[in-house]
Amino acid sequence: MSITVIKAGLLSSFQDLGRHGYQHLGVPAGGAMDSRAHRLANLLVGNTEDEATLEVTLTGPVLQFDSPGCIAISGAHLSPSLNKKPIPNNRPIIVRQGDTLAFGPRVSGLRAYIAWNGGIELPTVLSSRSTYLRGGFGGFHGRALKPGDILNLRRPLASSQLDELEQELWKIKVYLPAILGFVPRAAIRVMRGAHTAMFTDASIADFFSSSYRISPQSERMGYRLEGAHLSLNSTTQLLSEATSFGSIQVPQDGSPIILMADRQTTGGYAKIAHAATVDLPVIAQSMPGEALRFTEITLIQAQQLDSQREEAFGRLYLTLTPLRDLFES
Repeated sequence: MSITVIKAGLLSSFQDLGRHGYQHLGVPAGGAMDSRAHRLANLLVGNTEDEATLEVTLTGPVLQFDSPGCIAISGAHLSPSLNKKPIPNNRPIIVRQGDTLAFGPRVSGLRAYIAWNGGIELPTVLSSRSTYLRGGFGGFHGRALKPGDILNLRRPLASSQLDELEQELWKIKVYLPAILGFVPRAAIRVMRGAHTAMFTDASIADFFSSSYRISPQSERMGYRLEGAHLSLNSTTQLLSEATSFGSIQVPQDGSPIILMADRQTTGGYAKIAHAATVDLPVIAQSMPGEALRFTEITLIQAQQLDSQREEAFGRLYLTLTPLRDLFES
């Protein structure tokens, strides 16, 4: 009923949809950087969307299965293989005792998510099983995986039913609408906020017309951007306020920072814009050194896009009813 970590990969940590309701105590929300891929992987193995998945970054781990199970991988395409044979993203895959999951060269994206039917045995800390690396809690002992770690399955599959289950799973067609797939965009859709008017007209024009390169000093807390420097009309001091995933703040050096999953709980820098929730996965899957551009949309347009995404997830959930029935039978 376990999985052995042979190689840990660059950064592999368990994440769910976040630790909400504790920012007033200084605890970041955290959670999956690409919640779309995280939710998708869970649905494909019959889990609820908030079950913890393993978020792997660029270089994936090598995992040996000591008992049978069912997995799905979504998000970045990192050339996954089972026993050295390529396996696809976005499909439920049966694994047997002794099987080895590994990853190869990056094809696209940065972060992949591995879900297990039934999930991995992890403690709940402040209503979440997400790993908060800086705080050293949540997930698997509050840290990224290391070689030799043993992960315990919460619900292993019966060995006698694997062949039949595998055949039935392959009969299920999985159609992913574009809004749920990994589709790079030419420009990230953003909205103006309360602080946008505090920037000079030239800075606002530069922000929407320039290309910004993702700095190597970018990680789960924030993406630092290199490009046109942005300036305020005056040096007005702002009161600190709660931060949000996708806010684009500008510190005194004029280089914008996109706040990501492990962002600080409060901040006092002016925010020139806020990324639409539907495009946060595009940012999360972008590599340091790659370029981002921004295009303006309205709050109503962002809400419509969010509704379309949720409707797509709802349709997919209904489509996968036969899959969930297989695991419950």
